[in-house]
Amino acid sequence: MVSISAPNSATSEQLVEGLSAPDCARVLDALAYATEAYGDKQTFAGRSALDFAIGVATTLAFLRSDAETRIAGLMFELTLLEPDTAADIEPRFGKQVCDLATGVRQLIRLRALTQAQHGGAGGRGKNAAQQAVAQVETLRKMLLAMASDMRVVLVRLAACVTTLRYFAELKLFNEMTREYGKETLDLYAPLANRLGIWQLKWELEDLSFRFIEPEAYKRIAKMLEEKRMMREGFVSSAILRLQTELASAGIQAEVFGRPKHIYSIWNKMRGKELDFTALYDVRAFRVIVADVKTCYTVLGVVHNIWTPIPKEFDDYISRPKPNGYQSLHTVVTAEDGRPLEVQIRTNEMHSFAEYGVAAHWRYKEEGGSNFAGQKYDEKIAWLRQLLAWKTEVADAVVGQEEIQREWVEKLKSATLDDRIFVMTPQARVLELPVGATPVDFAYHLHTDVGHRCRGAKVDGIMVPLNTQLKNGQTCEIITAKGAPGTAGPSRDWLSAGYAVSTRTRSKIRAWFHAIDMQETLAHGRALVEKSLQREGKTAVNLEALAQKLGFAKVDELFLSVGKDEFSLRHVEQALHDNGEVVVPEDAVLVGKSRASSVEQGAKSGVLVVGTEGLMTVLAKCCKPAPPDSIVGFVTRGKGVSIHRATCKNFEEMRAKSPERVIFTEWGSTGGHDTVYPVDIFILAGDRQGLLRDISEIFSREKINVIGVNTQSAKGQARMTFTAEISSTAQLLKALNVIKDVSGVLEARRS
Repeated sequence: MVSISAPNSATSEQLVEGLSAPDCARVLDALAYATEAYGDKQTFAGRSALDFAIGVATTLAFLRSDAETRIAGLMFELTLLEPDTAADIEPRFGKQVCDLATGVRQLIRLRALTQAQHGGAGGRGKNAAQQAVAQVETLRKMLLAMASDMRVVLVRLAACVTTLRYFAELKLFNEMTREYGKETLDLYAPLANRLGIWQLKWELEDLSFRFIEPEAYKRIAKMLEEKRMMREGFVSSAILRLQTELASAGIQAEVFGRPKHIYSIWNKMRGKELDFTALYDVRAFRVIVADVKTCYTVLGVVHNIWTPIPKEFDDYISRPKPNGYQSLHTVVTAEDGRPLEVQIRTNEMHSFAEYGVAAHWRYKEEGGSNFAGQKYDEKIAWLRQLLAWKTEVADAVVGQEEIQREWVEKLKSATLDDRIFVMTPQARVLELPVGATPVDFAYHLHTDVGHRCRGAKVDGIMVPLNTQLKNGQTCEIITAKGAPGTAGPSRDWLSAGYAVSTRTRSKIRAWFHAIDMQETLAHGRALVEKSLQREGKTAVNLEALAQKLGFAKVDELFLSVGKDEFSLRHVEQALHDNGEVVVPEDAVLVGKSRASSVEQGAKSGVLVVGTEGLMTVLAKCCKPAPPDSIVGFVTRGKGVSIHRATCKNFEEMRAKSPERVIFTEWGSTGGHDTVYPVDIFILAGDRQGLLRDISEIFSREKINVIGVNTQSAKGQARMTFTAEISSTAQLLKALNVIKDVSGVLEARRS
C-alpha cells in the first residue's frame, strides 16, 4: 500500500511492465500528458487526481492488462474533472481508449444510485431486506451489462481499490469512507470474485470491512495473534513439509496456500455463528491431484503428518454438496497446536468449483446452492476462465503480441447482451429484454402506469415511445391525468416496434379485451332495455329476470344478448310467463339419449356376411339407420365400422383399402324399441316461433331430440338436430311434416 506522489522511473517501470516497445511508448506518452493535464486537480475524496490516476493505472498493470486499458485508467478521471478534455482523447490515444473512458464514466454515475440504495432504504422487515438484496444484485448485473467492453469493469475495480488504499493510508474513518466501503463491498468485491480477480477481491473486502466495521476488524486482527505474513509463512512451511512427504511417496500434486482474510473470517463467524476458537480454517491450503484415488491417498499422508481433529472431516466426493461441489475437507492440529485445514480435490473438481456452474461466488455469498441465475452464471464462469487463461499465458509467454491481441479481442467480445438495465428517476433499476421501449418500461413499473403512459423522457429528453432503451439510461414516464381506469393504451402499441416484452403485449391485449367486453355488455344492456320498453315492463327486477332465464347474474344475460347468443324472444316470453319455470317459445326440449339407443350400447342388429357375434360400430360420420343400405369396413382394433353405402368417407377408405370392405346387412337382432341417432338439417326463414313449431312435430312423432345447433344470419335460420329414430320411415314422415311448416325452405337428413 504505497502512495505514489509523482511520476518517477519506478512508477514508469510499473506502468509499462509486460508491454511491447510501441505500447510502452504510448503509455509513457499518456503519463506525460496526464501529468500536465491534471496539474493540482483533486478527486472527490480530496486526493491528488494525478496520484489517483497513476494508482489506478499501476493496479491495471499489476493485472497484466493491455496498453489501452492502462491509458484509460490514466485518463478517465480527467474526463470527469474536465469534460472538455474528452474530445482530445480519441485523436491522441485512439477510439478504444476513448470508449473505455466513456464506459467508466457511465459506471461512475452509479455512485449516486448506490448511495440512494444504501441511504434511503425504505420499509422494514424481511420483505424490505429481500428487496434490498435483490436490488443490489440487479446493480451488480447492471455493472457488467453496461460495459460493452469488459475492460471497463477492470478499470472500475482498480479505481475502487486505489481509493480504499488512500483512505487506509490516511486512516480516514467517517461517514464518507463508511458509505464508500459499503458500496464497494456490496457491488464491486462480488464482481471481482465473479471475474476471478482474486488479487483485488480480498483487498476490496478487507479494506471495505475495515471502514464499515472498524471495531470488528480490529478485534479479529488482534485475535489472529499473527500478522498476515506470519500466517502465510506458516502455511508455506506446512506446504513444504507436505510436498516432501508426497514426493517420497511418489505422488504428484500441486499444493498451494489458502490464507483466510479478515473479512472472510468475520463473515464465516457470523454466518455459522462460530466462536473464533472454533474456526478451523483460519489457516488452510489446497492439494490438487490427478484422480479420485490419489485424493484419498493424500488424505492418509496428511493424517500421518498431523493429528486429525475428530468430527472435522467432510467427504464431499462421495457425498457432494447440493450445488455439485466436491472435495475432501479435513482439519488437523499443526506443530504449534493450532488447527490447519486441508482441502484435497482433483483438477476437474477444482475447475468446477472455481469456474463451473457450481458458481463459487454464489456459494460464498449466499451460503448455499441457488441455480436461479444459472444461464447468467455460465457467462460469468466463462469470463472467469478467460481471465485465468490470460494470466497464465502472460506468465508463460513474454513478447508475443499475437497472444496479447487474442486475449484482448476475446475479452472485448465477452459482453452480456441479452438483458438491459434501466433506471427510474428514483434510482430503481429495472431489468428488461434487449430492444425494450418506454412502453415496456412503463408496464414493468406497474400495469396502471403502462395503461396511462402518454410520453417518456430518457435522460431528461423527450423521446418517441418506440425508442429502444439502452443500458444505464434513466427513463421517466409521463402519464395521463384522471381517475384510474379512465385512460388506456393505444392499439398502435401492439404493432411492431412499440413493445418487445411478451408480458407487456399480454397486458395491452387484456386491456382491449376488457374494453370489448364492456362494449358488448353495454350493447346487450341497451337491447334488453329496449325490449322491456316495447313490452311496457321497464320496472321489472332485472336480477330476477336473469335468474329466471338461467343466468347467475344480470351481466351474463347482457353479454349473451350482446354476443347474439341469446334471443330477445326468450326475454319477452319470460315477461309474459307467470310460472316459476320459463320455457321460451323458441326453445327445443333436448332430452337424454334413451337406454335402447345404440349410442348407449344397444345391439345395432347388423349382420356381417351372415355371421353374428362380430363387433360392429355404427359410423358417426353418416349415422346409418334401418333400412339404409349399409356396408362394412374392417378397422384396426374397433371391429367393423358400419357406413351408409352413400357415405363419402367410406368411398375414400374403399379407394385406399378395398380389401378391408366387407358385406353387411340389417338383421333381426335389434329389438323393436332400438333407436338410432341421425342428423337432420333444416333451412328456414327466421321468424318468431319457428323452433317451437319444429319441436312440436318431433314431440308428436315421438322422436327424441338429443342435440341441437342453430345459426341465424341474414334472415335465415340454419338448424341441425341430432334425433333418435327407430327407422328411416319414421324420419321421412317427420321431415314431410316439417317441410309444411311456415318458412321452412329445406328439411333433410344430413
